[in-house]
Order: sequence, then structure tokens, then C-alpha cells
Amino acid sequence: MNHETGIPSAAETQVSGAAPARILIVDDHPIVRQGYSLLIASQTDLRVCGEAASTAEAIARIGQAVPHLIIVDVRLKDSDGMDLIKQVRLERPNIKILVVSALDEDLFADRVLQAGALGFINKQEATENLIRGIRAVLRGEVYLSERMTKRLLKRNVGTGIEEATSPMDRLSNRELQVFRLIGQGLSTKRIAVEMNLSPKTVERYRENIKSKLQLQNSMELVRTATQWVLESP
Repeated sequence: MNHETGIPSAAETQVSGAAPARILIVDDHPIVRQGYSLLIASQTDLRVCGEAASTAEAIARIGQAVPHLIIVDVRLKDSDGMDLIKQVRLERPNIKILVVSALDEDLFADRVLQAGALGFINKQEATENLIRGIRAVLRGEVYLSERMTKRLLKRNVGTGIEEATSPMDRLSNRELQVFRLIGQGLSTKRIAVEMNLSPKTVERYRENIKSKLQLQNSMELVRTATQWVLESP
């Protein structure tokens, strides 16, 4: 038994018959949720206690099922998954969070850790690493790819080696969310509704993005954002 989390290991569960750890899956694609459920169902020490496609559904399921761990995507039906992560960490700090997303690990892994998650798995690697990641996060450990772990360690220990970063790293989480929605073809008014912001605030984010990415005008912003969305998995 892990004394910090109260979560039994697979071996302990098999021997003692302890209740399996409860997992809530939050993803807006039904086939993805089904795939995760099948993987988790094959483990005696883990159990899916609910599914959700949106932040609103997730909050409701959390209240009902009280999971030990939540699997969440960064992109959800009604909002940005980062907002859900922050809300859960604020309201339910004992619940562990593992992000599984098709988005770029280089761009998002550090962001989700800062928001309160303990791990990031790219969806292309989920089949192989999901169970390993779930168990690591349940133990209170950080779970990232080996390459990303080395990158963050190098940055944090101050090796003096400057690692090349993407211009996208300059954007805040909110700016990145606005940039993605621009790339999906949403107008300023629609983005304001999606993010529960005023159009004026969205315009300010647009100006910040143009400045940070050195874009000359709104047309170039839309073109760059659209290309980024199309090239994203």
C-alpha cells in the first residue's frame, strides 16, 4: 500500500482484495474513452468509475464518483482542459490528474504540470504507456516521456545550455487557447463566448499574440493560426 495515496499496487490488490483505484475518463471522443476503458478494465487494481465529454460533465461525475485519478485531454467539447485541471486542483486537491492528449508534448507538458497535473502522455503512446502512467501518478510521481523529463531537468538545474524553443512557448495558456480558436476559424465574438470573456479581452489577447509571434496584422495572425491547427495532430 502506498501510504501517501492510500492506493494499493496491482500485487497488493490481487493478494488482499482491496478495492481498485477509481479512474474518471474525460475526453470528448467516445471511441477514445472506450479504448481507455478497455485498457483499464484489464487491470485488477484499476476501475473506471465514470466518463465525461466536457468540463461540466466532469465536475458532475467527480461529485458523484469521487475518483482517485482523472484522465483528461487538453481539448474538450465545452472548454479548455487546462481550466478543468486548475479547478480540480483548487477544489479537490487529493485527486490526481493525468493528461493524455494529441497535442505537442514539448509545448504542453510543462504547462499541464504547472496547472496541477502530474503527467502527460501523447495519445500516440497511450496504448503502451497509459497503465504505467496511471500507476505512477497514483503514487504521486510525475510521469512524462524520457525525452521530456530530461529536457525539464536540464532546464531546472541550470546547465547553462540554452535549448532552442518554439515561438509558441512565448504564449501564455490563455493566449495559446485564443490562438487555437482563431485557427479553427472562430471570430472574436465567438471566442469570447467560448472562453467566457469579453470581446475586448479577446482583442487584447490577439494583440499580445501578434506581438509575441511578430505577426504584422490580423490576416497574418489568422493564416499562421490556421496553419498551426492544420499541422497539429
